[in-house]
Amino acid sequence: MCAATRFPEALPLRKITSQTIVKALLKFFTTFGLPKVVQTDQGSNFTSKLFNQVSKMLGIKHEMSSPYHPESQGALERFRQSLKSMLRKYCLDSGREWDEGVPFVLFAAREAKQESLGFSPVELVFGHSVRGPMKVLKEMFQSEQAPVSKHVFDFTSSFRERWHRACDLAKETLCQSQAKMKRCFDKKAVIRHFNPGDKVLLLLPSPASSMSSSFAGPYVIEKRVGDLDYQIKTPDRRRKYRICHVNMIKPYYERLPTCSKPLELVELPVALASTVENGPVLEKEEFVLRAASQLEARLTNSEMLAQLDCEHSSLVRHLPGLQRAGVIALIREFPTILGDVPKQTSVLQHDIKVVTEKPLKQHAYRVNAQKREIMKREVDYLLKHGLAVPSSSPWSSPCLLVPKPDGTYRLCTDYRRLNAITVPDSFPLPRIDD
Repeated sequence: MCAATRFPEALPLRKITSQTIVKALLKFFTTFGLPKVVQTDQGSNFTSKLFNQVSKMLGIKHEMSSPYHPESQGALERFRQSLKSMLRKYCLDSGREWDEGVPFVLFAAREAKQESLGFSPVELVFGHSVRGPMKVLKEMFQSEQAPVSKHVFDFTSSFRERWHRACDLAKETLCQSQAKMKRCFDKKAVIRHFNPGDKVLLLLPSPASSMSSSFAGPYVIEKRVGDLDYQIKTPDRRRKYRICHVNMIKPYYERLPTCSKPLELVELPVALASTVENGPVLEKEEFVLRAASQLEARLTNSEMLAQLDCEHSSLVRHLPGLQRAGVIALIREFPTILGDVPKQTSVLQHDIKVVTEKPLKQHAYRVNAQKREIMKREVDYLLKHGLAVPSSSPWSSPCLLVPKPDGTYRLCTDYRRLNAITVPDSFPLPRIDD
């Protein structure tokens, strides 16, 4: 795609090797001329010796965009998305192969007026609007007469003047559109700077899948190579140095001494709970470290029950006098239900019926040392108070920790695979009002 006129070109290829790409580009250059600069990604077919040698022979400067940063070629990436959508629509409507529709789709994209330029790519490249299906239909309705022929010199002069005027207007419109897009983007943008020697986290492709990426590190910044690009040392990777965009970099912060040990798990009451004011939060850009004061121990149920008669009790102070007395009497009537330790009932039992007799056994999920310690304390608490018993069943489901808004964790069991083979019980539940 031409960055100035937004003129697109797409060629279906069976292979994307360096030799195949060079042949396709030479065919394109013989029609539109040799460019001064060609920008590509850092694929191996563009970084090969053959591609670099051909670029030097033709006097073309080869520039490569930052890896995993599609914004470097934003217009091209956006057109690729539109091209795929148009080809999908063409294949669904016509029932043909996608490569047969590439010329027709490109023709429609080239004659369409660009909002950022104010002109179509064909007008900026060839100096006149192309005669497409819509223009033919317009001529049929209006029955336009053929224009009177002009002298060659007059036609050439008017054509040159019209083409230069269109290019100037396109540049002016493009600058206005880019300035508008930049203002919209800068509303939430934050300028970030890094110095040589800073430790950072780097967005790199995952070893298991090249289509996914995650932050790895910490790595050390070697130097700054541009306004938004940095050269970073990656000694544990195949490439010892990488040039990355600032959007792929996060600052790395050393763990605070007060947070070096796992936080103590807070045991929460089951039936009654009280709110605790949120403590200070230490925010550093992408990372949020909650202060230890936010994870203070909460009141137990017995302490809250002892304060029910107090006028300033947070549990019933919002109720009128008569309703407050009724709630307090109801709570006093069943003190064992609202104890400090959760209870379980033996009134009802339910048998889970499954569609297969083959036991379902799942291995435990791997967690870090801190979460493993939290899970161990939770299991010990359940065993100690009789809420769980050791099992030798061939059926097993893994446990996991779900984070809660206050920063603590809730121990849960992942029964999704068990639920998938459970026989649903369609017996209607009675209405509680009846």
